[in-house]
Parts: sequence; structure tokens; C-alpha cells
Amino acid sequence: MANPKDQLVSQQYEGYPYPARNPADEKKRLIEGSPSDLAEIRHYLFAGGLPDTGGEPFRALIAGGGTGDAAIMLAQHCAAAGLNAEITYLDLSSASRRITEERAAVRGLTNLHFVTGSLLDAPSLTPGPFDYIDCCGVLHHLEDPAAGLQSLTSVLKPSGGMGLMVYGEYGRRGVYETQELLRAIAPADLGDPVRIERTKKLLAKLPKTNWLRRNPFVQDHQAGGDAGVYDLLLHARDRAYTVGVFAAMVEAAELQITGFVQPAAYEPETYLDDAELLRPLVGASLIRRAGAAEILAGNMRKHVVYATARPSGTKVTADISDPAGVPAWHRADKDTLVKALRQPSLKVSLEGFDASFRVPSRAAAVASRIDAQKTIGTIATELQTADAALTEDAAAAIVRDTLELLIGLNLVLLSKPQAN
Repeated sequence: MANPKDQLVSQQYEGYPYPARNPADEKKRLIEGSPSDLAEIRHYLFAGGLPDTGGEPFRALIAGGGTGDAAIMLAQHCAAAGLNAEITYLDLSSASRRITEERAAVRGLTNLHFVTGSLLDAPSLTPGPFDYIDCCGVLHHLEDPAAGLQSLTSVLKPSGGMGLMVYGEYGRRGVYETQELLRAIAPADLGDPVRIERTKKLLAKLPKTNWLRRNPFVQDHQAGGDAGVYDLLLHARDRAYTVGVFAAMVEAAELQITGFVQPAAYEPETYLDDAELLRPLVGASLIRRAGAAEILAGNMRKHVVYATARPSGTKVTADISDPAGVPAWHRADKDTLVKALRQPSLKVSLEGFDASFRVPSRAAAVASRIDAQKTIGTIATELQTADAALTEDAAAAIVRDTLELLIGLNLVLLSKPQAN
């Protein structure tokens, strides 16, 4: 017998596809984000390149593709890069699929094909194996998220990787309390239009002390229309994760997290300037440090990670110490950043937290040379040529320090010169 909540989830996305998208907007802009940006996939999963597919297409699965943001972005990135790619969109909502198909048609994308169904049935519906799998904003809506992740792992190549996003517990403070209240005052048997109107009425009357009203990090119900209100507050099944719980689920699926996006947001030093308090975390694992940063920040409403199926310890993330790596700007304005790096500190807003990062010496000189063509080694050599007093090691250290800052903020990523 079908689970009643499964039926409610399916009905929701048929009636209120989320996020709301107008295919005609594809003529004006490409929606980009994380995970599944091709540059991020190269950087975090394949050491700056892409896997050797033996002449076969690079195969990607967008599991729970919704209205298509990840599928359209990755398909467009691959097409623009001239990459032979085969991208499969899988979702249980026919309405969401139609929107994604229309978006793809507007762009003239031919590297996408579509399957309707649940990611729990991925082994039979989309047998793979895949080089890359995206599962963004889906696992936390399943009855058994761990089973969903295991289903996807079963169709992933041993050399492949995933991009995952789940809701963060602390940054969604007030959401689940409000969901509980709405189950009482806007129950499912009222019908969706009535429930949405009741929810809007409640939102307009929340006291200023209410946790949802006090939470500035959650905006879906304000900017996402009726679909946003429904998805945030009336969803039949929804949970959030701390870093530790999420990481344990990923590990149980025999995957290893290779990086959080943005990396600097998951470093305790970003939020706390006290050597004594930070000392117990020096040398701690990636997950322990990220968990501490999450508690300190208190504002993370989602967690985006890349994870690999390769054995623990396998080097898959691009290395800033590799002189052959090629840094490139990533959704950032070069001129603005070069100017900012002439100051002693770089100020950045991380979900409402005003972070300040020390700018390494000569960082602007390094940043001005980043052009998606020059290697790390070439940039270091140019620094040396411009200043004879710099040793080879000193120039290399300047480049590494600058890249560590910029990559930590997801402003720069690395690729390989021979990348596809």
C-alpha cells in the first residue's frame, strides 16, 4: 500500500512545482548555483579534470530534478564546453518535468533526456553507471533518506562522485515549529488553496517574538510565491540535518565528503578569533571542524557537499600546491576582487554574517594574473620576475595563500590544462 505521505508529496509537486520557473526566462539568464556547476565538479571530484570515459559520454544523473535548475545548468555548461555528455533528469512530478523540458527546448539543449519516477527506483529506471549524480533538496523529503542515497550509490561508478544538498537544522529555526502549528490550523483535508491562504494569514500575524519571524535566513515563503509557501511550511515530509548527522549518512552510503561549499563558511576560524578557544579544533577532521563552524554560525539553512565513491584517502580535490593547476574566476567579477584584495582584509557576507579575512601579501598581484589560462606555476614565476627579491619558494607560497583564500570563498576554482 502506498504511503499516504508519499501521495501528498507527489500531489504537491504536481500542483505546485518548485521552485517556480518560467521557461521564457531562459532567453535572458542561466540560473547557476551549487552543486552541479561543471567547474565545481572538476575541482571537487576529479582533481581539476574529468574522468576518463574511454570515449563514451560523460554521464550524469540529476536525481529529483524538480523544475530543472541543476539539469539545465549542467547541460548548458557541458554544451558550452563542447563536452560529450549525456545527462539524465529523473523526477516523480510530471508537471516539474514539463517545465524542465520547456526550459531545455528554449536553450536548444540536446544532451538531456527525461525519466519520470522516484530516485528510489533509480537502479531500474536509470541503470547507469554514472560518472556524476546530483541530488539537491530531495533526500530530506524521503521517508528513508539513507535508502535514497544508497539507491543512488548503486548506480554510481566506483570512480564517480556526487553533489548533495540537504537542509541545515540551525538555520531553519522556526520552520518546523511553524509547520507543527499549521498541521493543526491548516490541515491537509482543507485543500491546498485554503491551506495556503491560511498560512499567509498566519505569517502576516506572527508576533515579533516568533522564531520564524525572527529568522532572517529563511526567505522561501516571501520570494517563492505559493509554491515557496507550500514547500517551506506545508510540506508533508521535511527534515533538516546537522553536519554530523548528514556526514554519518553519507559515510554509511560508502561515500567520502571531499568538500563543503563554501569551504570558508565551514571553518571555525571564520567566526571565532581566539587561539585558546580554537586550539582543540586545530588538526581536527573536516567533519568535526565543519560541525563546530555550523554551531558557531547558527545561520546555515542548507548544506552543500561533494562526495566521492573512491576509497578514503584518495586525492580527488584539485591541489593548490600543484604548479600545473589552472585557477579561474568562478561567478566572480575579477576587477572588483582585485581592487578589494589591495586592502588588508576582505569583507564578505556569509548568510548575514559579516566575515573578515586577512588578505595575504601581494594577493592583488596574484588575482590580477588569474585568467583561466595561466597555471599556478606560471603565476608564481611572473611574481618572481616582477620582484627579483622573491625566492621561488616565497613566490609559490604567496600564490598558495591567495588561492586558499579565494577558493575558500568559492570565488576561484582549479582545472587542468588538458581538461575536457
